[in-house]
Amino acid sequence: MAHTWGQLSYCERKKVGALIVKDRMIISDGYNGTPSGFENVCEDEDHYTKWYVLHAEANAILKVAASTQSCSGSTLYITLSPCKECSKLIHQSGIKRVVYAKAYKDLSGVEFLLKAGVAVEHYPLENIENPS
Repeated sequence: MAHTWGQLSYCERKKVGALIVKDRMIISDGYNGTPSGFENVCEDEDHYTKWYVLHAEANAILKVAASTQSCSGSTLYITLSPCKECSKLIHQSGIKRVVYAKAYKDLSGVEFLLKAGVAVEHYPLENIENPS
């Protein structure tokens, strides 16, 4: 489902989706993209990602923060392993488990989460029947 959600992203370089699940129920979702009120163009004319593009997990966590829900004790399913900055948000929000499909080029975010006591699992999309 996170993969399908990521396809909603307007980003061309990478389409990343995230779901936060608690008590077997999806409490939030997100995909990478520009902040509310900005044009839905994620890359500049040189095809570099604009600095203000929000990552999928950040969007999902921010949705929970704006609701009456809590991430405490939840699981984050994401198509790309979290970066360093998002890993801090994941830990601070109380998410206790992260399952990702593809490894990001820099795994320091994963290393941080493990050091913080967050369970992290790599589950490649090829383990899923018909991911498209």
